[in-house]
Amino acid sequence: MTAVRSRLTDADVRRFVKSTDEDERAAAAHKLCRSMDRAELSDEDREAAHKILRLMAQDAAELVRRALAVTLKASDLVPNDVARRLAADVDSVALPIIGFSPAFSDDDLIEIVRAGSSVRQVAVAARPFVTRDVSQAVADVACEEAVRTLAANDDADIGERGLNRVVDRFGRSPEMVAALAYRQALPLSVTERLIELASDAVREHLTSRHALAPETAIRLAAYARERATVDLIDQAEREPDLSQFCARLNGRKALTASLLLRGLARGQMAFLEHGLAELAGTPPSRAALMVHDAGPLGLRAIYDRAGLPPRLFHAFRAGVDTFRGMQAEGKDTTGEDFRHRMLERFLTQRPAAPREDLAWLMERLDRPVEPRQTARAA
Repeated sequence: MTAVRSRLTDADVRRFVKSTDEDERAAAAHKLCRSMDRAELSDEDREAAHKILRLMAQDAAELVRRALAVTLKASDLVPNDVARRLAADVDSVALPIIGFSPAFSDDDLIEIVRAGSSVRQVAVAARPFVTRDVSQAVADVACEEAVRTLAANDDADIGERGLNRVVDRFGRSPEMVAALAYRQALPLSVTERLIELASDAVREHLTSRHALAPETAIRLAAYARERATVDLIDQAEREPDLSQFCARLNGRKALTASLLLRGLARGQMAFLEHGLAELAGTPPSRAALMVHDAGPLGLRAIYDRAGLPPRLFHAFRAGVDTFRGMQAEGKDTTGEDFRHRMLERFLTQRPAAPREDLAWLMERLDRPVEPRQTARAA
């Protein structure tokens, strides 16, 4: 074990093996572990190091076992059998290894989760990377704190099924909804569920904590929900089935003229086409042809068939004309920069839109243009 011994003295090894004092043996264990982890080990050296680690893991002194677990918690030097032994130890020894060690297989971690210890479930959920299978196990059976820790861990790969399971189990928890809502990326179906839950949570929070009148809280909650839905539409640009998205909105009676106008002013022409198609009961391809009909009747016909308010038609007409004009100029109609310019040009026409819609659009216009971020696959 030349590579290891080159960093240690014989006294260090003897000190650990022969000392009867727990503190002295723990100090020697810490030094041995640190030196072995830093050394470049041959296969023979690594086998010898594993024997020393197995000896430490069986030491009667908790302090020695903890020194091993803490010093090598993230090291690839620890073999699987030693990691499993430490994971079955008392919490002070087990938690560092469970929370970081790469020695565990997914089956090992799932077994730890299913064993039912809440603090160990939290340690699994907070690991630097959690695979989809392990995340599913946490979502299925772990305690609320562990599931919330998982939801807040953006390095946890949680699939759509796992996310929906979290909502099923803990959707009434405002903290859980917040943890999910602030993840970097979410499937559209999960985001829609969170919008409904978040509006309730916002209403409850405002009425109980800030002494707002229930009517005021409900109005603010509705505004927050509609604003979040337009943000969803931005995300829906990447979704393969916009028709289904509009159908879900319509099922909740959320596919309103106000929402469509705000989406149109932000350059979301596909959303307008699919939204009108849903409301009018016509195929999206036909709705698109009517929206972009150069004659005076196409847009009006599909608009009236969708049952939208006559007083808002001229605002929709201005939005469609603005989009087509920018498109004719050869501008790229994708991306945040286009949406900002579309909104700016739309507002300069002083469209006959409701005051609350114009106020909302002006607020969006005041936001700085941010470069588009690529969402991580959920």
